[in-house]
Amino acid sequence: MNALKNKVQLIGNLGNTPEVTILESGKKVAKFSIATNETYTNAKGEKITNTEWHQIIAWNKTADIIEQFLQKGSEAIVEGKLTTRSYTDSNAQKRYFTEIICSEILVLGNK
Repeated sequence: MNALKNKVQLIGNLGNTPEVTILESGKKVAKFSIATNETYTNAKGEKITNTEWHQIIAWNKTADIIEQFLQKGSEAIVEGKLTTRSYTDSNAQKRYFTEIICSEILVLGNK
């Protein structure tokens, strides 16, 4: 049951072509955003779609798959864990980022 404490699964479309970098350590990292949509009908009968953007980080072999098969508009299932990191900006304000560290990805198709 411990594996279920911090698990995220998303199905969506890539908002950009993944940015892939090889670090000095030799590790490969891929960064991209994925959009998920939720559609509902409001009280007036209007169809409303809300889009949420999620920042995804993938490492090594998962980054290789992403680099080879995904591009802007691709549809994919992402599975991973939710993480938050922070930094202090030039105005001494603390800024927070919430990201998903991708452990598995399944390519569904291209848009």
